[in-house]
Amino acid sequence: MDTSSPCPMVNGELLRRYPGRRVRCVIRVSRMEAGGSVIVGQTADNVQVTVKQMGAPPVGALTEFVEVIGVAEGDRSIRAETCTSFGGGFDMSIYNQLCQMANGDFQELFV
Repeated sequence: MDTSSPCPMVNGELLRRYPGRRVRCVIRVSRMEAGGSVIVGQTADNVQVTVKQMGAPPVGALTEFVEVIGVAEGDRSIRAETCTSFGGGFDMSIYNQLCQMANGDFQELFV
């Protein structure tokens, strides 16, 4: 595993800490725009974010929950490198707690 460039797990509040850096975020898809190249959704802490996809939109973006890995472009936008379908059953409250732990006192465990 390459740990030279960690990709922090973020929710909506934590996204603003990482402008210009690669992040990992799970969102609940609300809608798709611009022919599927833009996903609008809610983070685990109910912040609306916009995901701009590079290239063709993945099939997984059509499910309710999607993990996005990409570059934070401000406090409410991510330029996606990959989108992975998490299906329709995902516990966002647990993921929100995980994000807080991974960016808080237990950060060294999540490198």
